[in-house]
Amino acid sequence: MSPREHDASTDLPERATASDPAGGPTVPVAPGREGLERWVAEIAALTEPDAVVWCDGGDEENQRLLDRMVEDGSLTRLDAERRPGSYLARSDQDDVARVESRTFICSATREDAGPTNNWRDPAEMRAEILEDMAGVMRGRTMYVVPFSMGPVGGAISQIGVEITDSPYVVVSMRIMTRMGADALALIDDGAAWVPCVHSVGMPLVDADGNRREDVPWPSNARKTISHFPESREIWSFGSGYGGNALLAKKCFALRIASVMGHEEGWLAEHMLLVRVTSPEGRAYHVAAAFPSATGKTNFAMMMPTLPGWTVETLGDDIAWLRPGEDGRLWAINPEAGFFGVAPGTSDASNPVAMRTIDHDTVFTNVALTADGDVWWEGMTPEAPEGLTDWLGQPFDPASGRPAAHPNSRFTVAAAQCPTLSDDYDSHDGVPLDAIVFGGRRRSNVPLVAQAEDWTHGVFFGATVASEQTAAAEGPVGELRLDPFAMLPFCGYDMGRYFEHWLGMGERLGDRAPAIFRVNWFRRAEDGSFLWPGFGENVRVLAWIVRRLEGAAGSEHTVAGEVPRIEDIDTDGIDVSEEEMRQLLEVDPVRWAAEAQTLREHFERLGDTLPRPLWDALEELEAGVAR
Repeated sequence: MSPREHDASTDLPERATASDPAGGPTVPVAPGREGLERWVAEIAALTEPDAVVWCDGGDEENQRLLDRMVEDGSLTRLDAERRPGSYLARSDQDDVARVESRTFICSATREDAGPTNNWRDPAEMRAEILEDMAGVMRGRTMYVVPFSMGPVGGAISQIGVEITDSPYVVVSMRIMTRMGADALALIDDGAAWVPCVHSVGMPLVDADGNRREDVPWPSNARKTISHFPESREIWSFGSGYGGNALLAKKCFALRIASVMGHEEGWLAEHMLLVRVTSPEGRAYHVAAAFPSATGKTNFAMMMPTLPGWTVETLGDDIAWLRPGEDGRLWAINPEAGFFGVAPGTSDASNPVAMRTIDHDTVFTNVALTADGDVWWEGMTPEAPEGLTDWLGQPFDPASGRPAAHPNSRFTVAAAQCPTLSDDYDSHDGVPLDAIVFGGRRRSNVPLVAQAEDWTHGVFFGATVASEQTAAAEGPVGELRLDPFAMLPFCGYDMGRYFEHWLGMGERLGDRAPAIFRVNWFRRAEDGSFLWPGFGENVRVLAWIVRRLEGAAGSEHTVAGEVPRIEDIDTDGIDVSEEEMRQLLEVDPVRWAAEAQTLREHFERLGDTLPRPLWDALEELEAGVAR
């Protein structure tokens, strides 16, 4: 079957209804094209689109969709000289971030989902979905989007298919995944695939045939994002934004993939991935987990300031880790693009990102300049004159409102990144040497520390905490415990997830990566940052590399092995010895309070929390009491 558009009113079965859940769409009984075609027909019968398009991922198809969205007002074409091939989208004001409160894990039992997830009974949720989706695409086109997560045919890669009624989602999925004919060819060869259904939840024709006008950003005030781990299904209704709609991203690559990894012996993680090369030419691969909007992209695209050191980009957000035949842990970035937070990104903070988005980028909810370019807070010290804000209104700096939404984004192909590693598309991935956990902490957590062993490293991951950002719901600035930076993304019980990590360490043995924790965000009493960050973070990476080589010193503390002041190279940066002392300080009084917070955190996680992590907490409590 070639990619095509056809009249959906013919050659499709009768529509399933919510009153008959058993007659609704089913997961394919077997992988391959036959199951896919049956599933597509069932979804079309349920949602009643005007047409069905099988997407091939080609340039012509992509440009046709972009031109159509410009014509209907969904996109603004940016100036061809200042930002060639680039576009601006403005979402609805109520559709600007992940909706964690409306994101559900519909596992067979509540216990399988665990206390950190919103659980819904799968039968009840399926009935609700069928009611929501009945006729939801009337007046719209239904797009069938086959995609590969990871290099097509790679050892760690997986295949999915998203059905959507949003052309914005189609062009974004083309950027973020290996989308189109190559992925479909693997399904033709019998590959298994994950089914994903998305609708903006705004039909243009009602049940009586009455038509209404479309809007630039269709969505629904009521939103649900539902995951069925046992059948590996994803259903999303009502939102057109980010991870709510690009179902390959957090929904598949983390929530469903974490369940797949638990069952199959691998890990799906909210981690960036880089290659660090020392002046001696020795290369090391590092995966790092940070909560959203806490500097992952800056780390992934670091421009090192220390002579002789290089950092190459492999991924900025998600990594899949699988034991290799050599007994080491190997990693890929399953995505093909970057969905980066725009505010704060500048030539000073991340020049690599700024070069990456020079062209062929889709921006969402940033400000528009008078000369047809984009702007956001932090891009330049002052806002240019004549801005149009993310709401499409003239920007008034005196209003107190930002010109760009705090969670505004850029979507761009990884291939445009000037620091992209040659191994980015390696079918086998890269072998991991170190794993790093980080968060946005004003105090307590030192600049860097090494775990004593794998179990202590899992304790590091289980106790990641960060101040809340605009990327998700919740009060900005509030301290949020975010284990492994996976709290919103783990598709099953968190205690069993920790147990899976501990088991991975037993499997890897002495070939396991070393584990570290970092904190770029520690502040002085006056509120200023103590560490310069950005490219200077290579100084911390250099200490990590030298630890891997057995060539750097440390001091044992209750927070792990922490460098002495002289162990971090500070030549050429304006950081005093006193500031370094504060950056590396582990205050027993503060850590006693931290231990109490962590105990409460562990108690909330429930009875499945593994005993070794309780032991690590009790060791911390004993250490601060001495």
